[in-house]
Amino acid sequence: MDRRGQKLKFAAVAVFVVLALTGFSTGRGHGHGSSHGGGGGGCSSSGQNHDSSSSTSGSTSGGSSGSTYHDYDDDDDYADDTYGDGGSSSTSTALSDATVELIDCATPSEAYATVEVTNPNATGGYFTVTVDFLDAGSGRLEEQSEEAYVSANGTATVQVELSAPAVAAKVDHCDPEPYASAS
Repeated sequence: MDRRGQKLKFAAVAVFVVLALTGFSTGRGHGHGSSHGGGGGGCSSSGQNHDSSSSTSGSTSGGSSGSTYHDYDDDDDYADDTYGDGGSSSTSTALSDATVELIDCATPSEAYATVEVTNPNATGGYFTVTVDFLDAGSGRLEEQSEEAYVSANGTATVQVELSAPAVAAKVDHCDPEPYASAS
């Protein structure tokens, strides 16, 4: 056999031994503690025991940091971490509650209360307004809610209707919740 063939055979054996000792990298993380940036996984069984409740591997397959991991199941553990920020791709913040002021209460001819909703936020949003319709003894006849859109730093007039016009004749006064929660 010529020297060139022997060198090729030696190189192939060397590659096989290296791959057998380090494991084939699949390019995906597997198990807890693996990096989402790549590496991990492997086809060799040098440190992976999928039959036990945990396994540790001191090898550094795929160029990872050499840290150990514990894989408690045989499923791939992926968080939807496309953006590398812990799974959260939304940058929106919660809206503060809007303030509510009573304009008019229900009357026998108008079966609704009119309120003014003021949005203190720099972005528009939907807010849920709640009004208690009370009788002369301050007993609750009904509690009704209405959702309304209010523009950024704006004010909107909202009508909160009773369930039936007949109830309006019994209403003495209205008591809106002072704040409308963002929906």
